[in-house]
Amino acid sequence: QVQLVESGGGSVQAGGSLRLSCEGSGRIFSIEDMGWYRQAPGKQRTMVAIISRSGSTKYDDSVKDRFTISRDIAKNTVYLQMNSLKPEDTAVYYCYGAVRPIPSTLPGDYYGRGTQVTVSS
Repeated sequence: QVQLVESGGGSVQAGGSLRLSCEGSGRIFSIEDMGWYRQAPGKQRTMVAIISRSGSTKYDDSVKDRFTISRDIAKNTVYLQMNSLKPEDTAVYYCYGAVRPIPSTLPGDYYGRGTQVTVSS
């Protein structure tokens, strides 16, 4: 069983900062890409940021220069530092991991249960 557990969500005023964390546990041999998705009420879930094992990053245009993704491979953990938050960043944020439970298998997509981020104007 693979679990991804997020922490660090909350409420903040526009212009503020939050740092999300997500730790993977359970049957994990390795995690390839890790990242964050978000879903606002009435909207589809969209990618926010992804980081590979080598450290390559990809961001949605709406968060570039405001959000920074990082990871600790040894701890199976990914972080999202969110600065200059805007009301439109309000959403449930989901941790993502491409997890390889055992060697010599293709990684599968796993998501956490989500953490709420609310930005007020």
